[in-house]
Amino acid sequence: MIEVKDLLFSYGKDKQALHGLNFTVEDGEIFGFLGPNGSGKSTTQKILTGILKGYGGMVSLFGEDLKRVHTRGFFQKIGVLFEFPYLYANLSALDNLKYFSSFYPREQLRDAKELLDELEFKWDFLKKPVSSYSKGMRQRVSMARALISNPKLLFLDEPTSGLDPTGAVLFRKIIENERQKGTTVFVTTHNMLDADLLCDRVAFISNGNIVALDTPRNLKDQNSNHSVVVDYLYQGKQEQQTMEASKLKTGIPFAYDKLISIHSQEPTLEDIFIQYAGRRLF
Repeated sequence: MIEVKDLLFSYGKDKQALHGLNFTVEDGEIFGFLGPNGSGKSTTQKILTGILKGYGGMVSLFGEDLKRVHTRGFFQKIGVLFEFPYLYANLSALDNLKYFSSFYPREQLRDAKELLDELEFKWDFLKKPVSSYSKGMRQRVSMARALISNPKLLFLDEPTSGLDPTGAVLFRKIIENERQKGTTVFVTTHNMLDADLLCDRVAFISNGNIVALDTPRNLKDQNSNHSVVVDYLYQGKQEQQTMEASKLKTGIPFAYDKLISIHSQEPTLEDIFIQYAGRRLF
């Protein structure tokens, strides 16, 4: 679905943003592109969506070289959720969606009201201007805008930004539903929880370089110390011991009266990113 070879981009002399990126995204995959602000995430997505020109290397979408494609039909297969809501503030949610729908063939479109309902949009605001919406409400309309055309390839930049925990869970469910329909999803984020819960594979980018690329499970396994923390009661006191997980094969190797919990010391994706990139996400 996406193939990137030796991708380079510079914003000017001494402002090299991308340093020869190489990666592929398979059909029907949710691919996470993860890194802190200023790492090259958004630059890469803008190139892949045709917004930024003048890059070096090769980018292929749907098996076609992006530099040679200029047809409306090609870009009509792509949906984009930008980090900052790209909506007309003086128009309502419904009017925004009607306007953006006009760029696509009618047979390709989803029903705007059904889509807003799926996104749990508050109906009291349906005809009110976007300028009166909260950030979370604008994010819902922006997601509806990205999905209205039934895209085959969906780019999401910080999809859960501005959402409360319930809204974030809803968005993750909707993204997973899109994948089950066969949509390929490219997620750009510094939210490692989203990446861990959603993505089949993730790439870590730091200072314009990909420093790791694998499944979240493999990255955590490869960087784990394979230890567990055991909380227990012994002689009326709560105690805790850290030990190698392999030692549990023969049972708990110390005296206890009652086990309270056993937790793995598995690193988070953010822990792993810091190991590879040497910097935090914020």
